[in-house]
Amino acid sequence: MIINIPENSDFSIHNIPFGIFSTKDRSPRAGVAVGDHILDLAATAELDVFDFNTAVFERKDLNDFIFLGKEITSKVRKDIQHWLQDDASPLAGKPELFVKRSEARMHMPVCVGDYTDFYSSIEHATNVGKMFRDPENALLPNWKHIPVGYHGRASSIIISDQPIYRPKGQTLPKDSNTPVFGPSQRLDFELEMGFVVGKKTTLGESVSTAEAEDYIFGLVLFNDWSARDIQKWEYVPLGPFLAKNFASSISPWIVTLDALEPFKVEGPEQKPEVLPYLQYEGKKNYDIDLEVALAPENGEAETICRSNFKYMYWNMAQQLAHHTVNGCNVHVGDMMASGTISGKGEDSYGSMLELAWMGTKPLTLKDGSERKFINDGDTVVMRGHAEKDGKRVGFGEVRTKVLPAK
Repeated sequence: MIINIPENSDFSIHNIPFGIFSTKDRSPRAGVAVGDHILDLAATAELDVFDFNTAVFERKDLNDFIFLGKEITSKVRKDIQHWLQDDASPLAGKPELFVKRSEARMHMPVCVGDYTDFYSSIEHATNVGKMFRDPENALLPNWKHIPVGYHGRASSIIISDQPIYRPKGQTLPKDSNTPVFGPSQRLDFELEMGFVVGKKTTLGESVSTAEAEDYIFGLVLFNDWSARDIQKWEYVPLGPFLAKNFASSISPWIVTLDALEPFKVEGPEQKPEVLPYLQYEGKKNYDIDLEVALAPENGEAETICRSNFKYMYWNMAQQLAHHTVNGCNVHVGDMMASGTISGKGEDSYGSMLELAWMGTKPLTLKDGSERKFINDGDTVVMRGHAEKDGKRVGFGEVRTKVLPAK
């Protein structure tokens, strides 16, 4: 092995995820995570080992690289896997091609043109329906027929380690008919996965469920921050607005669909049968273990949720097929998030809204403090990995600290 990869590393030889990094002496550029290191793709390109215009590796985002298509991007990944295991490869004896991840700064991996958030976990949708509507009719009539979604705000998608400010807005106090303005008192995280569109379509064109994976480059961890009290007041009749558009945090490394191929699993049974354009063949869900940890200011992080991406009722292929069935065009770098990923057990709920059941069952942390929602100074950390037959493919983490409202 050209470089040592620690056992149980998220960034094993089976992964090779892409991102944008910089160091004190290297401008933002493309790289791949390998164990505790990053292979500098711009520097590697100077060895003349690639047969395409490698200026794409010197860009501040991966859009142009992804635009080259999977025939090229997949070959780059496979070549790197081969080179890392070949002591006579072009990478051998060239430590200058690698930098320590601890010494690098990560940047947004893609320029996100458009962002869509789905609502595709039946457990999450049912829990929210029970809290806010009739428990006997928790799901709205359309939920099992379409992957419900809404258009979010691309400009406020941010990279891990960038803090957010508590959002402000209108809320309606209990037993009042008049709203008040101020910082949200019910700030929440949402445990999600996001996928990056890897192939553009033209206006009027649709992507089928059979074609969808050709249009998905890879996945990131996605924390879709939510202000529940602002949302409750504003969401009727047009849906989320200020409660969602203030920030969404992503992990910096895009894990390719190629790397996740071994972890495909069957999804939940869909009843009633979906319409033909949403039907699919084969395994479209992914067995990815997810967890959320919360760390109070100057305190120790502790896990408060364990879930799995395999629980999703609506899969990514269906989401993309539905998104484009009306002719809506998509572009390389567009991002689509899964919606909150909750499981059946109370410890697998993917939001504080569910974990503390709308504030009626506060969580008690190790320091004795209680949480109904997220406090100023809290840091939320999401992690995810897939593991099978000795192969581990992980996402690292998305870490975000909450600062007081400006």
